Amino acid sequence: TEFGDTIDCIDIYKQPAFEHHLLEDHKLQMKPNFQNMIEKLNGNNSRMTIVFGLDKDECPTGTVPILRMTKENLIREKSLLNDHILVQDIPGVHLAEVSMLPQFGPYYGVTGVNSIYNPRVHTKSQISMSHLWVQNGPIESTNKISTGWHTDNFKKAGCYNIRCAGFVQTNRKIYLGARLSQPSVYGGPTYDFALSISQDQVTKNWWLIVEGEYIGYFPAKLFTNMNSANEVGWGGRTRTAIGTLSPEMGSGHLPDGNISHSGYFSEMFIADAKGKPYAPKLSEAHSFTDKPNCFGVKYFGFVGPKYGNLLQFGGPGGTCGN
Repeated sequence: TEFGDTIDCIDIYKQPAFEHHLLEDHKLQMKPNFQNMIEKLNGNNSRMTIVFGLDKDECPTGTVPILRMTKENLIREKSLLNDHILVQDIPGVHLAEVSMLPQFGPYYGVTGVNSIYNPRVHTKSQISMSHLWVQNGPIESTNKISTGWHTDNFKKAGCYNIRCAGFVQTNRKIYLGARLSQPSVYGGPTYDFALSISQDQVTKNWWLIVEGEYIGYFPAKLFTNMNSANEVGWGGRTRTAIGTLSPEMGSGHLPDGNISHSGYFSEMFIADAKGKPYAPKLSEAHSFTDKPNCFGVKYFGFVGPKYGNLLQFGGPGGTCGN
């Protein structure tokens, strides 16, 4: 690709997902049994175009793109796994997020248009990410799916990818681990992309949708307690070694209400059991940052037809404690 990645077009029935022991008899699902939530977005036609995946190319019919793993990719993904950035109570992890809590659920999907930034990180062990997620289960056995982007000190930003075993790729152009072409700039221009995780109520598989394209799904068999989600959310996280300065989050600036000043999710929706999208109510949304001197998050609710329901998050990091 133009970013230096090597992509192999693999027979869709021979992709790595089917090496998973739980998927030996899995029947491939090519499209979900629901209407695409991203198609129901408010239609912000002024959004800047970004390039990722194979752009104008695609794999031949019957094959799917799989990122060839290099030593650098493996090191990067091992760092993500070892850092437990998705676990809140790990030293060095900081977050600024908005979530919909269990008492207002259950939930069957989450959607948002995610701004793209390239926050500064200082060491190879540091990570800064932006994501939306669905999760279910008690703390000791939580199942969670997260999608978005991350940046690290390899100086390359891309879709957040922990190479989860069992993900079934169906799209011939966009693949897990794709790098994003254009970060936003403080004060503008702003670049973003639409993301969704939605459950198929017939198969119970969880589908990943990017810019209106069905990318693939996590089969229901992979999970112990994901018949629905008891929490969904949007926001950012950082990870650094104990005793070191935290990296930036988002644009590196705290939310101030100006869409071009900090990271954001716009056109936010959640889905009910019938797949019908609805906006997260201000009264039901829980905003949380563990270090308000370093990072902030604010959910504004509905701000108008251009951005719909909007939240901002981010901050400069620095001396944030463990």
